[in-house]
Amino acid sequence: QVQLVESGGGLVQPGGSLRLSCAASGGIFSIYSMGWYRQAPGKQRELVATITGDGSTNYADFVKGRFTISRDNAKNTVYLQMNTLKPEDTAVYYCNADGINYATARQFDSWGQGTQVTVSS
Repeated sequence: QVQLVESGGGLVQPGGSLRLSCAASGGIFSIYSMGWYRQAPGKQRELVATITGDGSTNYADFVKGRFTISRDNAKNTVYLQMNTLKPEDTAVYYCNADGINYATARQFDSWGQGTQVTVSS
């Protein structure tokens, strides 16, 4: 079972920055794509950004120019640098990864437990 552990959430003032990290572990595996999603109270989970193994990125329009996703393949870790944060960015941020688990010879699609980001003065 490939597990994802997020870190880096917290409380920040509007205009501030945070960096989220998500590390994958749990056996021998290869990750195709990693990404960040978020869910605000009363709303559906939505895509924030994704990154493939070769570094191709995709961003939601509402974070373009403010957030940057990056990935360290050697560490099986994905990052989300969030700048110029707004109150509407407040949400639980979830990490996602999909790939193949060589131990089970099966594809996986795993989610982290989520990390709270609160933007408030």
